[in-house]
Amino acid sequence: MTHAKFRAQIRKAGLLATAIAALMASPALAKVTVLGWPGGPEETALRAAADAYNAKADVAGNDKVELLFFNRDGFWDKLQADLAAGSTAFDVNLLATYSIGRYAPFMEPVELSGEAEGVYGDAVLKTMQFEGKQYGVPTDLSLHFMYYRKDLIDALLNDDAAKARYGEISEKLLSKKLEPKDPDAWDWDDYAATALYFTQSVNPDSPTRYGTVLQIKNLLFNVMVWQSLPRAYGGDWMDAEGKVTVNSDAYRKGLETYKLLYDNGATPRDSLSYEFPEANAAYASGQVAAMLQWNAAASDLTSTEKSPAVAEVTETVAPPTGPAGRFTHIHGLGFGLNKNAANKEGGVKFLQWLSSKEAALTYARNNGAPALTPDVVKEVAEERPDLVKLGEFAGTYGYVMSGGTSAGALSVYELQAKEFTGYWSGQQSLDEALANTEKGMAELLK
Repeated sequence: MTHAKFRAQIRKAGLLATAIAALMASPALAKVTVLGWPGGPEETALRAAADAYNAKADVAGNDKVELLFFNRDGFWDKLQADLAAGSTAFDVNLLATYSIGRYAPFMEPVELSGEAEGVYGDAVLKTMQFEGKQYGVPTDLSLHFMYYRKDLIDALLNDDAAKARYGEISEKLLSKKLEPKDPDAWDWDDYAATALYFTQSVNPDSPTRYGTVLQIKNLLFNVMVWQSLPRAYGGDWMDAEGKVTVNSDAYRKGLETYKLLYDNGATPRDSLSYEFPEANAAYASGQVAAMLQWNAAASDLTSTEKSPAVAEVTETVAPPTGPAGRFTHIHGLGFGLNKNAANKEGGVKFLQWLSSKEAALTYARNNGAPALTPDVVKEVAEERPDLVKLGEFAGTYGYVMSGGTSAGALSVYELQAKEFTGYWSGQQSLDEALANTEKGMAELLK
């Protein structure tokens, strides 16, 4: 059996157990095995990086990289089980910011190349850190853009009657009279006022049915989208002493803002079932004025083929600001070292190269999404303009919540999604949602 057919069988089966058995029975395979995530741009970029590394003249034969994949479905649970069992089937494995704490006991901290900080910047490197130690190379980054209809905003800013109506709506629903602004200067009240103005149930003259689209399904990733709002008001999961701090004015502001928009029809009524694809579809329809969404949506929403109604009039900026500053949630995918690696030395060599400028540019040129510093991203800016804002926003506005890389981080997001959706849907009060969240987080973050 050829190696190509062998790998295809592993990917088709999607079972790590099959991969382990086959690897042990095939001594001809390379000495450094890298476990990755199949499908999508992550696999494309990783394959290109591995090929570039293996082609280097100074990489010894027994240090060349062989890639191993198994299904995304249940990936993190399978990975945890194999790491905990002391598996030697892979030397280097995929990591995510929100799961590092689960795996740290079974992995080795890594020392990156001397170029790493200049390539990625401190904020991005922190997405792969746990308890002050670096556990991986941040190869792909996710954060949020504010997408908006430039044609609609420009028309509003140049219409005195529309501006007066905007002020009336903000005064009535936000208890403050606001003037429309360029989205890059928005605070969260400006965003809310704009969303309300462009909602036909609030303003019958609005050119769009909805001012925004909220992702408020009971789903942990939706909380990641939302939480930059309370963060802008000083919100965090814990204080310096480890006390849970979500029952705060900042979290109340964030929750109440979404509730106000939902109750006033500024987002579709079925937003309680919305996540990434539904929000994209609503915006792409041309019936939404602005939306906070993952950076991954940019290529589709600015494509005249995929989103003809909005592609040519869509612009992106960082999320709105608040009293504590301007922020975007960031989390990364990356690669770290299995504590029980059979070829630990070879794994370290690969990770050091993967954190170099050469590797980062290779990864970027092959559909990856690394967040690069301005000095580095300029080398791929023409072919990957989306990465310019990705790196800029990550370095300037990126944050990870205190405890956001802990062993309980995923469970915290799941808890918040359940309790906050319960409030937005009217199933419980704001006080109940915050009290339940505070109590649950205290247990999860012990």
